[in-house]
Amino acid sequence: MRPTESGPDTTTGPTIDMDAVRQRIADRRSRFGLAEETLADRAGMAPAYFQHVIEAGPLFDPGGLQRIAAALGMTYEDLLDGPIDPPPGRSAPSGHPALIRLTEAECRDRIGDRGVGRIALPADAGPVVLPVNYTVDGGTVVYRTAPHTVAAVLPGSPVSFQVDRIDERTRRGWSVLITGAAEHVTDPAAVAQLERRPGAEPWAGGDRPVWIRIRPDHITGRRIGAVSAEGRLE
Repeated sequence: MRPTESGPDTTTGPTIDMDAVRQRIADRRSRFGLAEETLADRAGMAPAYFQHVIEAGPLFDPGGLQRIAAALGMTYEDLLDGPIDPPPGRSAPSGHPALIRLTEAECRDRIGDRGVGRIALPADAGPVVLPVNYTVDGGTVVYRTAPHTVAAVLPGSPVSFQVDRIDERTRRGWSVLITGAAEHVTDPAAVAQLERRPGAEPWAGGDRPVWIRIRPDHITGRRIGAVSAEGRLE
């Protein structure tokens, strides 16, 4: 994964044994008789994107791994590190993870009109993920970057855009995934209008005259909750 010029660098983090993670996923799928395509659907992902997530690791799409864990009835920590027995005299957390499918309207509501997300772009050595600050315009996601950077994708390029908010302490959160094609915004009037929108100013600063619009083909989302010991969804 490469750092972006359009937002903060999130390329550092703990080393995760992804071979072990993939084995836990395979073991859990086998236990419940789940085909990989079925698991990907439950996590709200296309099979190809699912493969990218489990190959690249948590720095690529941590919200995606959260969704996979919840779809398997596991905690995020158990998926990444393996089950850990609680200390003597202390019971394990009550309840188990659950994924609740979000409607398109709920997905758009969570994205809001601006924020920070991640774009995933195809590359020869595997997908490249770049954090960017974005704004929303007419149901599309727009970000700006500098010419000749990785984020300045060609018009028509397939792009995935992901936003999540996860609280590891409470094991609650949500994740939204948009897939579509990139467009360049070149009309001066349209650019002037975008420049006035909330969140349009690039966090990284500098001259970033290239505007990229992601027009969604598909929007999927999941809310990560828990089922209590009494069977209540929390």
